[in-house]
Amino acid sequence: MRKLTPTLYSWASELEEVTLAQAEALSRLPVLAGHVALMPDAHLGKGSTVGSVIPTAGAVIPSAIGVDIGCGMVASRTDRTAGTLPDDLQPFIERLEKVVPAGLGRWHSNPKPEAIAWWAEHRHDPGSDLSSKQVDRLLAQLGTMGGGNHFFEIALDQEDRAWIILHSGSRGIGNQLAQRHMERAKQVCDFDFLSLRGNREDADLAWLEEGTAEFDRYIRDMRFAQAYAFKNRQMMVDAAVDAFDAYAGGTRVELTVNCHHNFTQLEEHEGRKVWLTRKGAIRAGAGELGLIPGAMGGRSFVVRGLGNPESYLSCAHGAGRRMSRSRARKTLTIESLQAKMEGRAWQQRHAAALLDEHPDAYKDIDRVMSDQADLVEPLHELRSIANYKGTS
Repeated sequence: MRKLTPTLYSWASELEEVTLAQAEALSRLPVLAGHVALMPDAHLGKGSTVGSVIPTAGAVIPSAIGVDIGCGMVASRTDRTAGTLPDDLQPFIERLEKVVPAGLGRWHSNPKPEAIAWWAEHRHDPGSDLSSKQVDRLLAQLGTMGGGNHFFEIALDQEDRAWIILHSGSRGIGNQLAQRHMERAKQVCDFDFLSLRGNREDADLAWLEEGTAEFDRYIRDMRFAQAYAFKNRQMMVDAAVDAFDAYAGGTRVELTVNCHHNFTQLEEHEGRKVWLTRKGAIRAGAGELGLIPGAMGGRSFVVRGLGNPESYLSCAHGAGRRMSRSRARKTLTIESLQAKMEGRAWQQRHAAALLDEHPDAYKDIDRVMSDQADLVEPLHELRSIANYKGTS
């Protein structure tokens, strides 16, 4: 770990200048209550640096949580081992495309009964009014996966036990609520302290002050979207296990880990209560289990937190991008993607659409794990044997 400034600590041995500049702007905010902790996977984000942990006093920064509120990982360890799996997992990947719709514009034609029951329990939770169209959409999308870096994988651990892993978030409703509050923060936040008015990039760091109606509405909406994302992952991994059971036969779940990496909550650090925001970071308190995925088709880790106070009990949420999506599409090839994915079941016919998720567009997961040896202890190393992603 390097102390770059009194208010910016970094665990990232690979850090681009643009990312550093963005993090430095974040670390100068007057609502900061301590230092910003950059995780090993830190990279440039929209509004705020992905892979950052941010303590604030009496305020929250909506863009620091981002547009996919509550996005996170879930992994279920099954009782299946490599020797009991079907020789060909490609048909299972194709089955997943029907069981769990994935990508922008793709969701269930009719809400699942479990989604309707969840909404009946949580319909009074949002702090903002939702239109009938939004309610219809959130019901249809509950139990479906987004696009981009969201994925399903089947992986084997060091004992050849099979795991089903999923990365996804709060779908359209989380995005819509986040955008609403990010814009509201720009309207009500006083930027005069840094002469930021008119500077759109820095204006994304606008905050909402505790004790205001805007703050209260945002916290309620954030918690609602977080609960939605958690339920969404639970429903999808259950559907995937059922589909896997139907395809492979006799599958039972032995352990499930489900964790967020885009959220804020009140925590006590260094003897004071702060709003601790993790944007692209997971909580890694002493003994707490977490999930750190690598790039597409690569290795992922189930970890146990070490409770490092300098990182605010946090760690990386994944490998982290080293290339933007546009740069990946310009510099990487379909042929090299196919070579990287050789030996795995995946959506080969969608290779062109998946090019921006090329493994070479991400940081080396071994380097990320080495950088945070003081934050987490790896329990299981998972090697991917099948991958499914949203392709729209």
